[in-house]
Amino acid sequence: MLDIIVWIIIIALFIASFAGVIFPIIPSPLVLWVGFLLYHFVINADELTWFFWIAMAVLTIILIVSDVIANSYFVKKYGGSKWGERGAAIAVIIGSFIIPPFGILIIPFVTVFLIELMQERTIQEAVRASIGSLIGFLGGALAKVVIQLAMVMWFLIVILF
Repeated sequence: MLDIIVWIIIIALFIASFAGVIFPIIPSPLVLWVGFLLYHFVINADELTWFFWIAMAVLTIILIVSDVIANSYFVKKYGGSKWGERGAAIAVIIGSFIIPPFGILIIPFVTVFLIELMQERTIQEAVRASIGSLIGFLGGALAKVVIQLAMVMWFLIVILF
């Protein structure tokens, strides 16, 4: 009976990690790790090897870095400023609470637009930087989903086969 309850919690944690793509306040990597550790310490301490743990650590680092890099890269690529990059990062978090899930797209777009205008950029430059923040967020979100899927699938393959 305990195993069933723990499995339900693990599945809920994995689902919550994907919700973290839409709601950045949920720390997706941490939630995944709690699921892995719960399995390891409650269900079977011998099944997950050192290779698995090292691979998950590497994928976790890539997961965290990819999100930050995608956002910064695209804001810069589309002509945004450092303040635009920072504003987009903060606005994604705030936007997840305002009109979710659309707030994570709209709030950063508007924020970057306004920041760039305050820095005396043209409307076209501000719109371009805002589009960069949107593409950066979507690119980072896609990368997070792919990496998290890889982590969950690897976990399932290890424990099922």
